[in-house]
Amino acid sequence: MHKPKFSRSRRLSSFCGLLLFLDAPLFLMAEPPPSAVAAFNSYSVAVESRLARQHRSTDNFLASRGNDPKGSETRLRDGELIVERLTPADVDGFSGALLHHWRGTAFAAGVTSADFERLMRDFNSYPQYFAPQVVQARVIMQRGDCVEVKMRVRQRHVMPVVLDTTYQVTFARLDARHGYSISRSTRIAEISSAGTRAERVLTSREEHGFLWRLNIYWSYEERDDGLYLQMEAVSLTNSIPRGLSWAIGPYVNSIPRESLEFTLRSACNALRKQNALPTKGPEYE
Repeated sequence: MHKPKFSRSRRLSSFCGLLLFLDAPLFLMAEPPPSAVAAFNSYSVAVESRLARQHRSTDNFLASRGNDPKGSETRLRDGELIVERLTPADVDGFSGALLHHWRGTAFAAGVTSADFERLMRDFNSYPQYFAPQVVQARVIMQRGDCVEVKMRVRQRHVMPVVLDTTYQVTFARLDARHGYSISRSTRIAEISSAGTRAERVLTSREEHGFLWRLNIYWSYEERDDGLYLQMEAVSLTNSIPRGLSWAIGPYVNSIPRESLEFTLRSACNALRKQNALPTKGPEYE
């Protein structure tokens, strides 16, 4: 009889903690600590070095998924989405900030590497492919396989949060069946009253630090009459105020995972629709 009461109380406390997290700027750092930025950059270099080694050969082009890679591939071909949390349990230099590292893998039957490359390079259609998360997208500069793109994105927190983000994106191939891309954020700004006459960019003192940095790494391999897609996302966000970890920690840590799942599933859905394929697999609703 007491268990349901505790559960409801816990949920209420979590919600109150979230509101406090959003509305108490004295407990938050609007700008990332320089040490956390340096640690994020160092961590990203290590991730990119490991990916560069993977991308030199077709043998291990995609990261292994646990102790049973063959079993994982069967699950993927059956339509399952496999998501792994890669954030180290103990990492130095991130005082005042949180590091998030997730990897997701999916399989799109009947899709080629060229199909996926066309999709990912079509930035103007991102609001269609990745709605409602991506609101606007446009290319600022392009030089060959290097693109600078600006996107307005909407994230779901206690209330919607709108961010203007700029990324440098590089596309590359090992061969016709193996490709990858690297996307690094260069600017992220929080927008107040988006879409209204009162819209404005929040100052560094006003921002909440929902997202300070975000790097996205795609790897894709064409085989088994389809395409294996693997996406890694490394992000930096504000830390959780002391004493509120029990209340909002699971919620804050769930946002990067949900964002990765949304992006991966939306890409699979867009590929299926473009190729008029049956909707077998992780359909996003």
